[in-house]
Amino acid sequence: MSTTVTVLGTGIMGTAMARTLLRAGFSVTVWNRSADRAEPLARDGATVATDPREAVDGADVVTTMLFDDDAVADTLEPLLDTMAGRAVWVQTSTVGVDGAQRLARLAADHGVDHLDTPVLGTREPAEDGELVLLPSGDQGLRERVQPVFDALGDRTVWVSQTPGDGSRLKLAANSWLATVVVGVAQSVALTRDLGLDPQLFLDAIAGHALDSPYAQLKGAGMVEGDFTPSFALHSVAKDVGLVLDAARASGTDTTLLRALDARFRAAMDAGHGDDDAAAVITAW
Repeated sequence: MSTTVTVLGTGIMGTAMARTLLRAGFSVTVWNRSADRAEPLARDGATVATDPREAVDGADVVTTMLFDDDAVADTLEPLLDTMAGRAVWVQTSTVGVDGAQRLARLAADHGVDHLDTPVLGTREPAEDGELVLLPSGDQGLRERVQPVFDALGDRTVWVSQTPGDGSRLKLAANSWLATVVVGVAQSVALTRDLGLDPQLFLDAIAGHALDSPYAQLKGAGMVEGDFTPSFALHSVAKDVGLVLDAARASGTDTTLLRALDARFRAAMDAGHGDDDAAAVITAW
C-alpha cells in the first residue's frame, strides 16, 4: 500500500483499527496520550510516535479515535496547519451533532480536507475489518480514502455532502444500540427474578425474529457475568448523553432515552464504568 495512515488514539477501537490497517498492508503510525497504550502496536509493525506532530508528519490519512470533541480538538488543532493540502482528516470519534460541526469548522478554518466518519461496531468488528463507516462531507475525497475504508469495514454508507450528517446517523444507531442492551438486561433480570435460569431467555429468542447477534453477545456477558470491555459502559453513557442532546434539540421525545440514561448511570455509580456495556445488568 502506498497510503500512509496515522491513528491518533489507541484505546479499544483505535488499537483494533490500527491492527486491521497493518494487516491490510498500510504503513501505520500511532499515537496515544498515554504512551503505554500505543507501545504494543510496535510489535504488530506500527511506528509509535512520541507526539502527535511526529505522528501526522507525512501521513496521507489521519484518523482520530478519541473520547470526545474536546479531546479531538485539543489534539488536532495544533497540527492542522501542517496537514493542510496534504492529509485527509478522517474523524471517526463519536462526538455528537455540535461536536461534529465544531470539528468541521476547525478543519475548514485551517484548509484541511475532512470527513466526518463515525463507525458502527465495537472491538470485534474493528479487529476483523467489519465496521460500518458513515462518512459525510466532500465526496470528491472518496478516491483518496476508500482503500482505507475498505480495509476497516465491510460496508461504507456515504451519508451526504454535509459534514456532520454521519454523526447524526451515528446517534440514531447508538440510540438503538443502547435500547437493545438495556432491553436485553431487563429481560435477563426479569427471567432471573422470576426464578428461572436467565439463559432460558436467550435460548427462547435464539434464531427467531426477536433475536439479534448483539442481543446474544451482550446477553451472554450478562448471564455469565463476563464484562470484559468491548464497548466500555462509560463510553455508551457518554453517547447516550449526546443522543439526548440531539433529541432535545430536534424535538424528539426523550422518555425512553432518559430511562436508558438512568440505567447506564446507575451501573456507572456502582463502579462499572470501565466494564463492558453488558455490565448495565448490575443496575437491576
